[in-house]
Amino acid sequence: MEFWHGFLLITGIHLLAAISPGPDFIFVSQQTLSRGRKAGMICALGVALGLGIHITYSVLGLAVVIAQASWLLTAIKIVGGAYLIWLGVHGLRAKAKKEVTEVRKIEVAPQSPLKTLWKGFLCNVLNPKAPVYFVSVFTVVLSPDMPLWQLAIYEVWMMVLQFAWFAVVAFLLSIPSVNGQFQRAGHWIDRVLGVVMVGLGIKVVSS
Repeated sequence: MEFWHGFLLITGIHLLAAISPGPDFIFVSQQTLSRGRKAGMICALGVALGLGIHITYSVLGLAVVIAQASWLLTAIKIVGGAYLIWLGVHGLRAKAKKEVTEVRKIEVAPQSPLKTLWKGFLCNVLNPKAPVYFVSVFTVVLSPDMPLWQLAIYEVWMMVLQFAWFAVVAFLLSIPSVNGQFQRAGHWIDRVLGVVMVGLGIKVVSS
């Protein structure tokens, strides 16, 4: 796949996936609301670093599969595509919240920046859904002749996107009205992501 084609495809898919509320969003929100904006930013960096681990082993594993076992790659495509379709259908069924949770800052014991970074890192690394997601995404763009520098750019860019989004979350969550609006719009974000995921899943299975 051409570099810019894959770049734009990954950007669109991953940005929507990052925006969709999940464990990372909840944890960054908790850290921001309990420890302040700076802690939220540091936690966002930890999440982005954890993302790099998932991307690295997903890409390296797929590269080995492509080189040695084409039938296994086909099986991975089918499983990964089915998983993305399942995620998409789940997102399409998202419903609006009946009540919006009021945002309040909670007083907690001090915590070092390094510990906050580590917690954000673990939150992402220990997410059981991440491996299947990344394998599915990279199945679309990965090819036997893709140079290493191109994969490296994709990886760094996804990490930048992840950090940028959660840094914005940490910045905005200190504003209660913004947080409330995001909660109200959360089901629409899930539905848009659902359409994208279903389309991507079909593409993965049929490619």
